[in-house]
Amino acid sequence: MKRSAVKPLPPAFLKVQQAIVTCELCPRLRLYCKDIAEKKRRAYRDQTYWARPVPGFGDPRAKVLVLGLAPGAHGGNRTGRIFTGDGSGYFLYPVLFDTGFANQPDSYSIDDGLRLRDIWIAAVARCAPPGDKPTPQEIRNCFPHLTAEIDLLPRTRVVVCLGKIAFDGYLAYLKSRDIIERKSAYSFAHGAQYLLPNGVTLLASYHPSLRNTNTGRLNRAMFTRIFVKARELAGLEGV
Repeated sequence: MKRSAVKPLPPAFLKVQQAIVTCELCPRLRLYCKDIAEKKRRAYRDQTYWARPVPGFGDPRAKVLVLGLAPGAHGGNRTGRIFTGDGSGYFLYPVLFDTGFANQPDSYSIDDGLRLRDIWIAAVARCAPPGDKPTPQEIRNCFPHLTAEIDLLPRTRVVVCLGKIAFDGYLAYLKSRDIIERKSAYSFAHGAQYLLPNGVTLLASYHPSLRNTNTGRLNRAMFTRIFVKARELAGLEGV
């Protein structure tokens, strides 16, 4: 995919993004993100951290939606873009590049030239949580943001959930929209695939966290197969 100029998002997306960026509903998370931004990691001591909730990004005409857990403390919380500048992103974006969803395999800053095609990336929690564990209430506080973004993506044919928390968050969305009757009918497992009543396909994957990738629980071949399948199910041309 060739590098292309950034196209401005439609006003509806900008409105949702502004609501996300200015959200202050979770005092614990806001304090944590600001504290991380003040202390910084030594490697980033000369950088100014974003330290605000992180909106989704990608192609507003996306046929594939990817849902993660939350921004990394020194990743999205630093760069202002989900899965950017941390180990999870360094694992994710090369796979998106190889499978035709990204114009480059690198993801180190918000202005690094990365462009996505046919895919939108978001998270169920928009602030970096201590220990990568938002509380159930914090996830509920963030739910309107998730709902607002998903509702702006009517062309979505496939949803890829990275990890069980993202999987459960998307099931909550489906239940809130009366698309499914029972969340218990859907079980998380890597590679699990469900055709939903609205015609969208739900794919599950292990999260590309360092805990999973460094231990071999998730390897590049496994992860690549998820996105090859997503392209196929979304009716997109081959890589």
